[in-house]
Amino acid sequence: MLRMGLFILTNMAVLLVAGIILRLLGVDRFTGANYGSLLLFCGVFGFVGSFISLFISKWMAQKSTGTQLITEPQTRHEQWLINTVAELAEKAGIGMPQVGIFPAYEANAFATGWNRNDALVAVSQGMLERFSPDEIRAVLAHEIGHVANGDMVTMSLIQGVVNTFVMFFARIVGDLVDRVVLKNEEGRGPAYLITVMVAEILFGILASIIVMWFSRWREYRADYAGATLADKQSMIAALQRLQREAEVPHEMPKTLTAFGINTGQAMSKLFMSHPPLEERIEALRKL
Repeated sequence: MLRMGLFILTNMAVLLVAGIILRLLGVDRFTGANYGSLLLFCGVFGFVGSFISLFISKWMAQKSTGTQLITEPQTRHEQWLINTVAELAEKAGIGMPQVGIFPAYEANAFATGWNRNDALVAVSQGMLERFSPDEIRAVLAHEIGHVANGDMVTMSLIQGVVNTFVMFFARIVGDLVDRVVLKNEEGRGPAYLITVMVAEILFGILASIIVMWFSRWREYRADYAGATLADKQSMIAALQRLQREAEVPHEMPKTLTAFGINTGQAMSKLFMSHPPLEERIEALRKL
């Protein structure tokens, strides 16, 4: 909660400074807009969607992947999974997450939840069938690392800030085009709406570079956690096995924090949510 409070206060200060700078530059005089109110409006809408997604993330993950929670272990494999997660969670200093298995052939795993003491960690059936116990333990340690680092909360906060500034600056551009370029003095016309939509798309693309950079950075941190909570060689082995299975199609929703599948492989590196596997392996070897 302290991290969330400090992050929100910091970004409120950023928004306040942005509003003061715009006023000093006289942008509001050109457009006639009240940018203080606009900042507040964009901030509310920018964060609301991000926080709603965060608070329902476990429910969304379960429904979208078909994850079955292990409440009463029925097999020795399920019991091993529960025991391993409990051991890693205690070692990481977090509350015991819910544990689940989702029906997918591809080797994958995810962690989600709004609170480091109220999270969900799940692995695919395919991973359980093909990975060794040490490799699975390393993968679970990687996901526990995400939870312990508060990555889900931080990602939501960053997304909220990004949403705010995309909405805010798109509307400034819309006002400038409508009032200054086209000299429209009769209220906001179609040019404003069209410009805002185009600007939101362009700014959104640029902003996604920031979000994806953080996503890649947190994967390195989670790999380090996996190497620390489990062991380095098992973490490397898990990534190497994933490399060998990289050509297998997967069905994991792009909104989830997946263990090793890069949701941006067809795009440039700037838009990748995960670093290339060979770079993650090399980073671990240098530890």
